[in-house]
Amino acid sequence: MSDKNVFSSHYLAPIEYYFHLINCGNVTIDTYENYVKQTYRNRCCILSPNGIQNLTIPLVKAKKRNLTKNMVIAYDDNWRKIHWKSLESAYRSSPYFEYYEDDFYPFYHGEKPEYLTEFNSALNKKIIELLNLEITIADSSKYTEETKNDYRMTFSPKKETKLKFPPYIQVFGDRNGFTPNLSILDILFNEGPNSVNYIKSLKAI
Repeated sequence: MSDKNVFSSHYLAPIEYYFHLINCGNVTIDTYENYVKQTYRNRCCILSPNGIQNLTIPLVKAKKRNLTKNMVIAYDDNWRKIHWKSLESAYRSSPYFEYYEDDFYPFYHGEKPEYLTEFNSALNKKIIELLNLEITIADSSKYTEETKNDYRMTFSPKKETKLKFPPYIQVFGDRNGFTPNLSILDILFNEGPNSVNYIKSLKAI
């Protein structure tokens, strides 16, 4: 069994994902794994005026089980416009939305990536850059066998987090209460440069 730190490709992953990325430092993204539906691979969670809102990237239906690296994004509906308007509605009044707006706007209004992993990877690199994290990330060149530090099935909308999240001010926290472990954008837009300190301070329950 190898000692690689293996993660899956996620869309604007939850805060817990970045906690483990920071602690690992050197990471392999397994793009040759079998694609798993209803996961953060093509879904993120934000806090809207009405509570948790899922933003899902539609994919071209595969005729058979497919590798994550082969999942093609569907553009039949203008989902990018919907996602961007949802982000604006959720975070326009947050302290740091305007500060980071120009960094994320092109992802929803520029070129249309063909593959899900391409889009996820570009967003992930931008977030790591904005957080000024010293993380080395490489895509796998083949399927990665089970490792000691295997995080591919760790993060799921169906699983409760194993970290304790101290409350921070959220835009709609007054009506929804504090909601932990949302997309990395939630902490970034609300806490800005302090996001890294917050993430590093998280502890296991």
